[in-house]
Amino acid sequence: MIITLTGRHLEITPAIRQHAEEKANKLTKFYDLIQEIEIILDGHEAKQKRAEMVVSAEHRNMFVAHHEGEDLYGCIDQASHKIQQQLTQHKDKFRNRKHPTA
Repeated sequence: MIITLTGRHLEITPAIRQHAEEKANKLTKFYDLIQEIEIILDGHEAKQKRAEMVVSAEHRNMFVAHHEGEDLYGCIDQASHKIQQQLTQHKDKFRNRKHPTA
């Protein structure tokens, strides 16, 4: 799995890098076919920060989530949570299609 961290208009500190990579590594618990995770952090405005996560998985599956707020750590957490929900929904949909109940 490849994790790419990009900062736009801000410098990525080692603490932010470690936090983002920890959140990205936890995503494999929800969907094990993940190939690449790209995290884009944007601090263009003084108070508004933005975190965007793009997850590429096998079979051309792409999952995208972003969050804006004042705290960059909180933005990373919320974007990660949104991706977790998308991965869980996708996995449930795939399971239900293959093994119908009733």
